Amino acid sequence: MNPSVPFWVVIPAAGVGSRMGADRPKQYLSLAGKTLIEHTLECFLGHPDLRGLVVSLAAQDPWWPGLACAGHPSIHRAEGGKERCDSVLAALLKLNELGAGSRDWVLVHDAARPNLAANDLERLLSELAHDEVGGLLAVPARDTLKRVDATGRVAETLDRSLVWHAFTPQMFRLGPLQRALADAMVAGVTITDEASAMEWAGHAPRLIEGRADNIKVTRPEDLAWLKR
Repeated sequence: MNPSVPFWVVIPAAGVGSRMGADRPKQYLSLAGKTLIEHTLECFLGHPDLRGLVVSLAAQDPWWPGLACAGHPSIHRAEGGKERCDSVLAALLKLNELGAGSRDWVLVHDAARPNLAANDLERLLSELAHDEVGGLLAVPARDTLKRVDATGRVAETLDRSLVWHAFTPQMFRLGPLQRALADAMVAGVTITDEASAMEWAGHAPRLIEGRADNIKVTRPEDLAWLKR
């Protein structure tokens, strides 16, 4: 039996998803009768160890209030920012207000990644429960990988056995994650996910292998694949 691992969840959802070319942010596109973000939230809301969930939204988001889950007692709202790290930091500040402690576990998950398997979530929680740093779901690279030069030509073929695709959730302690993100932003470091902030701060996050179908909807073909 897996140990109980109380955790908080942060969903950065202030982006517009311009690559989708849709009339609304991608998290509000429809999948099987619900929006992507509703499916994403359902991955966590029924979990017995969930302490609370913060969604970072654009200040003038007109779609969120119309969702049935907007009034869920476990969901709290924070005002997101221009970049992902801004939205995550705002959500972490909200967790502080809600009484979360520095050593509490926080799972950050993409709003448009609606296909998280329950088994993957449980594996992440159990494998990292006593880890000093934390980590993330990831998948080993399956295809041959090329590094390109400035002209778009192949510069070299990479050893794919050393490369993994970083997924979410990414699971870290609240205090260290908050400090890593804030310090990296002050230093002007490019932060693409929470693990990269922790890496910059000198930590080595652990990779937990998950399912490859835990995809993030970025382009129209991703949504089409999920609708199959």
